[in-house]
Amino acid sequence: MSLLHHHEEATFDPLRLAQRSLVVKAAFVLAGTLALALASQISVPMVPVPITMQTFAITMIGALYGWRLGAITILAWLGEAMVGFPVLAGGAGGMAPFMGPTAGYLVSFPIIGALVGWLAERGWSGDRVVRSFLAHLSANILCLAIGGAWLAALIGAEKGWLLGVAPFILGAVLKSALAAAVLKTAQVYSGKAKLN
Repeated sequence: MSLLHHHEEATFDPLRLAQRSLVVKAAFVLAGTLALALASQISVPMVPVPITMQTFAITMIGALYGWRLGAITILAWLGEAMVGFPVLAGGAGGMAPFMGPTAGYLVSFPIIGALVGWLAERGWSGDRVVRSFLAHLSANILCLAIGGAWLAALIGAEKGWLLGVAPFILGAVLKSALAAAVLKTAQVYSGKAKLN
């Protein structure tokens, strides 16, 4: 078996986006921004940062779309927010969320989506459930680190940790486990799971 053939087998692409036209990819980007907007509305209000399903949707987009198209989709969604579309948590939009307590998390989103996509393309997804979980958890922890660092700069390190990191750790673990389970199901559904 050649290295090229082995790489193709390791690539996780249940939507077969690598083979699709630019028009179809653009439609997936639009659908992805809609999914991100909907996931943003599933939230538990907290101050100063709400708990949402955004990071779940972001890491799923990265895994399903691949790192390039995933990052483009997340950047398009953030662009929609910047121009004022109500696509962020609580229906927020405009420039204010990019300057307030949530700015660090928003900045991290395309990075963590690309990270999960990059890892998924290297086999950290689908039937490799533990690796998939670790890919999503790593991304969630990176999001908390970047978001928490920004928050700490605004309100101090102790408050940044207590309000912007600690309350989200359990959610990060649970969302990572859910993502790994969903991607395992997607791999089985696409007929590429290993049976042994």
